[in-house]
Formats: sequence, C-alpha cells, structure tokens
Amino acid sequence: MELAVYNIKGEETGKNVSLNEKVFGIDPNDHAIYLDVKQHLANKRQGTHETRERSEVAGSTRKIKRQKGTGTARAGDIKSPIFRGGGRTFGPRPRDYSFKLNKKVKKLARKSALSYKAKSDNIMVVEDFNMESPKTKDYIAFINNLKIKGKKSLLVLNEHNKNIYLSSRNLQDVKVVQVSDLTTYDVLNASVLLLAESSVYVLDNMLSN
Repeated sequence: MELAVYNIKGEETGKNVSLNEKVFGIDPNDHAIYLDVKQHLANKRQGTHETRERSEVAGSTRKIKRQKGTGTARAGDIKSPIFRGGGRTFGPRPRDYSFKLNKKVKKLARKSALSYKAKSDNIMVVEDFNMESPKTKDYIAFINNLKIKGKKSLLVLNEHNKNIYLSSRNLQDVKVVQVSDLTTYDVLNASVLLLAESSVYVLDNMLSN
C-alpha cells in the first residue's frame, strides 16, 4: 500500500511512502488486541481502593440484644455488616491489577491495530516538520490544513519534539507520541493516525521482524 506524503500546509509533496504489508496489511488478531488493551488499562489502575470491615469500623462491641427469646435473628455488635454503619463484607482492598503479557502478543496486537487503520483508510503520512516555538494556534492550523478538524487524531513522531508536544497538549482529541511509546490502545482510540515520514521506517524495523 502506498500513501501520499503531505506537508504541514496540507499539500501533497509529490512523494509516496510504501507501507509494509507485514505491519499494515496482516489479518488482524482480535484476541491479541483485546489482551493488549486490557493490560494497558489494567496497568493504569492505581488499585488504592479500600473499605472498612467490621474490625476497622468505630463502634461498641457490646452485644445488642440477648441471644434467644426476641423472635428475631440473633445479632452481635453494632459493627456487624447487616446494620447501617457497620463494616462492609468482602469490600475492595488495595491490590495490583497489572499482569504480564508476552512481547510477541503485544507486537501482534500493534500490527493488528495498524492493519485495521490501514484497511479503513484512516492513516495519513506527513512530512517531518518542526515548530520554532510552542504555539497551540500553529498546531490547530496544521490540523485544519489536513482537514481532520473535529476528529480524534494521534501524531506519531520518530523522536521527542518538545515544541510540537507543548503545542498540542492543551487541545482536546489530540495526542502526540513517540514511535517507541506507541500502544495498541492509542492507535485504536484515534480516528485518524498521523505518521511522520521518518516514523514509518522505524515502525517497519520495530514490527516487521
């Protein structure tokens, strides 16, 4: 598959970039995508949730009523989970949600996500560019020139560019990442994938082996 290369003004440069079929043209594996996205979201969870059980709730340990003869169920102290204000039964405790996923599965998931984007014609290749200073209005102009305003976009750069990152971070539905930090979740979460020209070759080297 060949894609035209656009410049920052949204004009075709006359150059074309060929996308590797081993990366952008495979038969997508939905289960690998599911596992990778699940791990990504699980690793982001803090896991600091906690509730108080009956041993941690403040209250008297006095037995509320006598054991027999009341005609109702027997009851212990006021901290019992069956009473209002009592401790919670089997409540959440602090835990680590992260889990391990094989590198080959993660690589397959990324290639599958990129293949989905390529099949739906939601990939654009832009010429490598730089910004003289961090200006949000310049990045907005860049988005408008590519005619993707109102769409959730993900720009993938070959290396970190501070000015481009600072120009985009205050915009909604816009994200800029390095190619080394690209995740399956980011690819699927974006409506349009913008690839810097140099990042295409890096992706080939990373994922085609």
